[in-house]
Amino acid sequence: MDPVTLTSERLLLRPVGPHDTDAVHDACQDPEIQRWIPIPSPYLREHAASFTEQMVPDGWADSSMFTFGMFLPVTGELVGTVGLTMRSLGAAEIGFWVTKQHRGNGYITEAVGVTSRWGFTDLAIDRVEWRAEVGNTGSRTVAERAGFTIEGVLRSGINNKGVRRDIWVGSLLPSDLGLPSTAPYVPAPERD
Repeated sequence: MDPVTLTSERLLLRPVGPHDTDAVHDACQDPEIQRWIPIPSPYLREHAASFTEQMVPDGWADSSMFTFGMFLPVTGELVGTVGLTMRSLGAAEIGFWVTKQHRGNGYITEAVGVTSRWGFTDLAIDRVEWRAEVGNTGSRTVAERAGFTIEGVLRSGINNKGVRRDIWVGSLLPSDLGLPSTAPYVPAPERD
């Protein structure tokens, strides 16, 4: 798929590229990003270059991963990244991080909403799944504010730097945003 650019009320979302390598590298020096996101630690410039020059373009090219940098339109400053990774037919996982100086401004919630809506309408996704290590309350807050339903805990659901950890999992469906699904959905009956 050819890369696209999205806009929200306060952000420009476009694929990161080689010209963003230094900004990605600088942002990923934050200990909080390295703690919660399964990226190499220490995070070297070569890791950022691999992400911006290979991983992101390849994901768009083979329609397996759609990663956006979130930028302030006026200054061009990198706020963070958000992306959808295809997991199965009609289902994608959303992932995101935000730079330290831009936390608490609602940018991520805004970007997650725009990206999820785009996935439902342009990629024919019927389920966006969110996962975060148990304890990452910032990520969980974003997911809940964006409308995700928290579904539970997956034991040993992630390997982060060689350690298996439990994760929270949640989902957002097109109907949660008032959009139609591409396939019929029949929820399980309520149990007593």
